[in-house]
Amino acid sequence: MEKERSNRTTWQTLHVDEDGGCHELEDEIATEFALTVRLNGEEFGTFVCSPTHLEELVYGFLASEGAIRSASQVKKLTIDSDRGYAYAELNGEPSVAKERSSKRFIGSCCGKSRQFYFHGDMLTARTVMSRITVTAEQCWSLMKQLQDSSVDFLSTGGVHNAALCTPDEMLAVRTDIGRHNALDKLYGYSLLGNERMGDKLIAFSGRLSSEVVLKAAKMGCGILLSKSAPTDLALNLAEELGITCVGFIRGKRLSVYTHRERLIISNGTS
Repeated sequence: MEKERSNRTTWQTLHVDEDGGCHELEDEIATEFALTVRLNGEEFGTFVCSPTHLEELVYGFLASEGAIRSASQVKKLTIDSDRGYAYAELNGEPSVAKERSSKRFIGSCCGKSRQFYFHGDMLTARTVMSRITVTAEQCWSLMKQLQDSSVDFLSTGGVHNAALCTPDEMLAVRTDIGRHNALDKLYGYSLLGNERMGDKLIAFSGRLSSEVVLKAAKMGCGILLSKSAPTDLALNLAEELGITCVGFIRGKRLSVYTHRERLIISNGTS
């Protein structure tokens, strides 16, 4: 059983004011935790993360790297949080060899602009065929719910948050110092819960980068919501992979960049 830790710790801090005044405070600081994953007895990867929902993180990480395609491929998972190790045993060999999943690759698909940095992405990122739609009002509501639920961010300012949602509500929220880890935790949540992803969307606190779009594609989510900006490569990939990117969701404003047909405006248009 995973030993649950906290995403926050405390630190005695000297605060200096603009008028020169000084005072001691006990600050809440985001916890940084190193986790090494050993797969079938061999070291597979090490990353730094927040030390909660580690089982989901390992499942999501393995799936994102192409080592597994379903939770049933994992025979046994043991997490030693005291030493910072996760030991995963599979029913057979990994779906994609580690050296191939991490090998740099840039190529095009069918003469189009789709580009992948790694072989693992090329093999695991798939075009999303979801017919899910969402209204602008639902986008604003979900982003507000995500921000209101972000206790660790409000306390530390040092974490990212990602939520798996239906258009009407958040189903699960995961927090991590790494934006990719937060998404991998959601991926693990969906694998362990055998969630159908075609009718789900992701609300995210961070920038919509190419890696974020690729993780959404691997999970099978058709809509990405964020309060932040996208990158050009992210939008090129989203266009090719069938993902709707909605950014700058702040107050009662938003920007739709790709696959606008999934966003329903209040006057009934998309």
